[in-house]
Amino acid sequence: MRIVVLAGGIGGARFLRGLKATAPEADITVIGNTGDDIHLFGLKVCPDLDTVMYTLGGGIDEEQGWGRSEETFQVKSELAAYGVGPEWFGLGDRDFATHIVRTQMLGAGYPLSAVTEALCARWQPGVRLLPMSDDRVETHVAVDIDGERRAVHFQEYWVRLRASVEAQAVVPVGAEQSTPAPGVLESIAEADVVLFPPSNPVVSVGTILAVPGIREAIAEAGVPVVGLSPIVGNAPVRGMADKVLAAVGVESTAAAVARHYGSGLLDGWLVDTADAEAAAEVEEAGIRCRAVPLMMTDLDATTAMANEALALAEEVRG
Repeated sequence: MRIVVLAGGIGGARFLRGLKATAPEADITVIGNTGDDIHLFGLKVCPDLDTVMYTLGGGIDEEQGWGRSEETFQVKSELAAYGVGPEWFGLGDRDFATHIVRTQMLGAGYPLSAVTEALCARWQPGVRLLPMSDDRVETHVAVDIDGERRAVHFQEYWVRLRASVEAQAVVPVGAEQSTPAPGVLESIAEADVVLFPPSNPVVSVGTILAVPGIREAIAEAGVPVVGLSPIVGNAPVRGMADKVLAAVGVESTAAAVARHYGSGLLDGWLVDTADAEAAAEVEEAGIRCRAVPLMMTDLDATTAMANEALALAEEVRG
């Protein structure tokens, strides 16, 4: 079985562990969000790609879900001593090595897709990890601060501001001019099923879909497309997805997110048992829906979620 997964960071990475466990023989291609990418200290940082790579490769900080395990922050402390920021973004010493290698390779002329493949050769994540695009795409958020409208990088909005101010708009800058990375459209065309894990529907999966050609390829692939709701009980399972959903005019409910993706894209949608009453509303929108436990409390629970997603895909396939 060939499976394509559109993934953001923590939620997507943890779901992928369950997917690998429930379908160990499957050929899994992960199309990773690069809209969160940012340049810091002269280095190219790809948070979502690295979170998937570290999580599946056994190097993630399990407690926080991002960054390296057994991390130290001596370089960050030394930079701060020189007055070099930003201090709000915590790169650890082990993590710095990844970004140095990536930046050197990019500087030597290698595209991000080739660099990602080279980095994964060390971590052996057990999936094919592709950036959504080799082109530079950065998600920015329009906010009002002290009566002034300005755009900030999504990382600044999420990490420094902690989404404490209302998002007026979310814009994947550069997406319209970008093209899918090599292998992205081919993997979709050859897939047996496409999955949207419980990643942020606006700034993770949504940004991937903003790259011209990807949404169209999925809609035209003729294979089941199944998503899992990142909203449980009308609130995000993790993070502050409700803030960016509001910016694009979508309610923070499992049914609203399904409608946001749309029946032209989604064939099936899983909601948590806490939102079982939403299933009928999703079905009315032309999307097959089932209510199952969607909390990734441990690997067994996550594996069961992934199994339910594949089962719904087969049900849709008929």
